[in-house]
Amino acid sequence: MSENTSIVYIYGFSTMIESRLKNLFKIIENQIKQNIQIHFVFIHDGVIGTSKKSKATSLMQRLLVLPLTAYSMIPDLKARGIDTDDLRKRILGIDYEDLVDILVNNPKIVSWM
Repeated sequence: MSENTSIVYIYGFSTMIESRLKNLFKIIENQIKQNIQIHFVFIHDGVIGTSKKSKATSLMQRLLVLPLTAYSMIPDLKARGIDTDDLRKRILGIDYEDLVDILVNNPKIVSWM
C-alpha cells in the first residue's frame, strides 16, 4: 500500500488482557510503517486501562507511544465508574456523535471485539 490511507480500529477487550491486544499491535505497527493513519477507539471493556488511575500494561504503554490517535468512549467509561477527566495522555474522551464523525471520515473500519 503506497497511498496514504486511514483505518479506524474499534477495540472492545480490556487492555488488561494483553493477549487480545498483542496480535493487533503487530498489525498496527506494520500499517504505521506503510504510512497508514490509525485511529484507535477503546469501546465497551476496552476503556478499562485508559484511565491514569489504572495500571497500564507494557503493551498499552507501547501502543500509546505509536503515532496514532486514540479515543476512549465516555459513555463506556461512565458505565464502568471510570473518571472521564482522568484519561491517559494521548487518549481523547469522545461520545457517540464524535464516534460517528470519525467513522464517516475514514474509509476502513475494523472491529476488534
